[in-house]
Amino acid sequence: MKAIAFDIGDKRIGVAVSDPFGEFALPLETYYRKNFNKDIEYLAKLAKDRFAEVIVCGLPLNFDGSKSEQTLKTESFVEELKKHTDIPIVFEDERFTTLEARRILIEGNVRREDRKSVIDKVAASYILENYLLRRKNNG
Repeated sequence: MKAIAFDIGDKRIGVAVSDPFGEFALPLETYYRKNFNKDIEYLAKLAKDRFAEVIVCGLPLNFDGSKSEQTLKTESFVEELKKHTDIPIVFEDERFTTLEARRILIEGNVRREDRKSVIDKVAASYILENYLLRRKNNG
């Protein structure tokens, strides 16, 4: 199953895609947000153009699993995205994905000023990887 993942932030949206067999995740791009409607249109078209069979959106929960203000913003964004695509959309817990992405980039000696442009797409790849692994383990 071909999947696309979005790490939705206030300023940027990280995008990752799976290989055609749904085995692994690859960072694709960091989309810099324009305005709400253009963002929705762009992501819906991107998912369609990439032949995604599922859209995985990171759900930013608090460390204890409760919802935050960012959770509510993400849920609202996804509700609007659902109106612009017939591709199923699922949420995946994104706790620690940005921290893991930051750690990997630091270990890879990516300069601080360069990290901002890639951290979101790397985080999206972790979100997608977690989804694919969970799906595989659950049969």
